[in-house]
Amino acid sequence: MNRQFTTFIILAMILGVAVGWACNVYLEPDQAKTVAENLSIITTLFLRAIKMIIAPLVFATLVAGIAHMEDAAAVGRVGMKTMFWFITASIISLTIGLVMVQWLQPGVGMAIDPGVATQAAAAAPQLTLKDFLTTHLIPDSIIKAMANTEILPIVIFSIFVGTAVASIDDKAPPVLALVEQISSIMLKVTGYVMSASPLAVFAALASIIATNGLDIIWAYAKFVGGFYLSLGLLWVLLLAALVLFVGPRAFKLIVSIRQPMLLAFSTSSSEAAYPGTLDALQKFGVSKKVASFVLPLGYSFNLDGSMMYCTFATLFIAQIYGIELTLMQQITMLGLLMVTSKGMAGVPKASIVVIAATLSYFKLPEAGIALILAVDQFLDMGRSATNVVGNSVASAVVARWEGELSNPDAKPAKA
Repeated sequence: MNRQFTTFIILAMILGVAVGWACNVYLEPDQAKTVAENLSIITTLFLRAIKMIIAPLVFATLVAGIAHMEDAAAVGRVGMKTMFWFITASIISLTIGLVMVQWLQPGVGMAIDPGVATQAAAAAPQLTLKDFLTTHLIPDSIIKAMANTEILPIVIFSIFVGTAVASIDDKAPPVLALVEQISSIMLKVTGYVMSASPLAVFAALASIIATNGLDIIWAYAKFVGGFYLSLGLLWVLLLAALVLFVGPRAFKLIVSIRQPMLLAFSTSSSEAAYPGTLDALQKFGVSKKVASFVLPLGYSFNLDGSMMYCTFATLFIAQIYGIELTLMQQITMLGLLMVTSKGMAGVPKASIVVIAATLSYFKLPEAGIALILAVDQFLDMGRSATNVVGNSVASAVVARWEGELSNPDAKPAKA
């Protein structure tokens, strides 16, 4: 199914480029614009469907994830060390994405519609500390916040609810079960919506090339190349941290996880590599106790590749439309993505959903989602493999801190 879906995406890209180019070359500008407007209806419907699922999905996944964090707290010291590593790695991953996209500027010079850019820039929140605290932090009505897809108030409310659920064990299990059921339902709905993405990719590419020509292809090349360059930098930092804490054996870990890493890359699913990764970590010397705790927790809270993609793709979309975000807005984005990216590992195309929520918050053109969907499958392969590497490094480092990292290759000392 995954290979078929990838094939559909590729065919949609090719067909979209061909139809858009034909309209751009053989039709009058007014006719091409009319065709583009009609095709954009498909894109608009797809984007509205994504917006429809954001609020309940974020609420359900965050509440369930935070409620289950009581398990980590019960473990105590190991849980604290694990979360410290996850938070540090998340900040580094998000920051690399932000810095690299600002340095490489893959979308600059490709302003698709200056009118859209001007409107979006005017609508983007001009944040002051007072406005941020009084308007965008605590919701006066959670129903209103969900109706308007105001992601940060939803996150704050979800944190309160999740913490409360975790603190009252004797009464909360039915509530937690309900939230988990809602989460499962929304994941299924998300899968249904994402199944229409090949059609959205075709419509978005055909529409944009019909009015702007083939120049957008160069922006895609810079986007994909820049992202994989950024992933390479993240891998170097992860390996350096592993060498720092584990020593020269760090390179053996990368060799040990090569098979699950390649599986994640080929299937675009880090979850598919979970069993192999767990087995490889234990063979490397990570105790079963630590590996069985850190690895599953990492699949919700430590998706390094996916988090880096969120900042990279969001700012790429802003660049495509010629929109500049202030330093305060970028810092706010880091904090927002730090929270919204947690607990959504099981969501198909999870990064797309998180990016859609971020675009909505900053009033950036939502049509950018359809544009990055055209190449998302190729990028998903790289970030899925990176998620496996990041969680493997986290498991090895925590095991080293706990004295739970053995060396299977070491020869027993002579009596």
